[in-house]
Amino acid sequence: MNRPPASQFDQELLDLYDDYAHSRIGRRDFLDRAAKFAAGGLTAAALLEILSPNYAWATQIPKDDPRLKTETAEYDSPKGAGKMKGYLAKPAATTGKHPGVIVVHENRGLNPYIEDVVRRVAVEGYLAFGPDALTPLGGYPGDDEKGKDLQAKRKPEEITEDFVAGAQWLAKHPDCNGRIGVVGFCFGGGMANTLAVRLPDIVTAAVPFYGRQPAAEDVPKIKAALLLHYAGLDTRINEGWPAYEAALKQAGTKYEAFIYPNVNHGFHNDTTPRYDEASAKLAWSRTVEFFKKTLG
Repeated sequence: MNRPPASQFDQELLDLYDDYAHSRIGRRDFLDRAAKFAAGGLTAAALLEILSPNYAWATQIPKDDPRLKTETAEYDSPKGAGKMKGYLAKPAATTGKHPGVIVVHENRGLNPYIEDVVRRVAVEGYLAFGPDALTPLGGYPGDDEKGKDLQAKRKPEEITEDFVAGAQWLAKHPDCNGRIGVVGFCFGGGMANTLAVRLPDIVTAAVPFYGRQPAAEDVPKIKAALLLHYAGLDTRINEGWPAYEAALKQAGTKYEAFIYPNVNHGFHNDTTPRYDEASAKLAWSRTVEFFKKTLG
């Protein structure tokens, strides 16, 4: 089955799925409330399956792409889980040191979509690293629903420390020149903002995709340049943007922000119908250009 466009679904159903994907409602509640959208032989359960990630739709850079060298890397996170793992990718053809980019997953661990994004970053000439917040629970379990449940079991403050430690580790990696960027999606977008706050002397550039904004009082701590991507239909995340923008302006923080009209939260994730190809490609081209300008 080909990936159906978001326009095929009622916006209320897409918003309902967003509530389910972010654990604001459970599976049973989703199915009960989605039943009114079941038609044409489709059940509510079938709708959930269609709206959920399908990794057959996603791979843009193959795992064995000859342009890259990839590996599972381990690092220490003494204030977090202790020992962490992640997916590391770098250009195969070049030697010397590269700028580093941390890629932060959504609220379900290091799934194949995020691994693919790590490779997309690496083919642009960066040392790209995607830590897996589910490492202490056995790592991404191969299923997003289980991954979401596992990530919810971890303490948020410990996960934050794991990503802080991951950025510090990458900055000191022998293949890194010390210049660090971060790009994150959903939960990872919020984490990209957090890393910019927490590591002002390490993070040079941050690109949150539809991420929660930091507290206004923390914004003056940011030294990084910011490129902020928001989805026009994402009222849940966008409600925090006006206050964030006001704080950025007051602090004199260098930023660019784009709100992509008529697209949903998750529009960059090409494993679900919420993906919007035109907006995703535009946002990614802007991201690549931004990293070239800020990281080299």
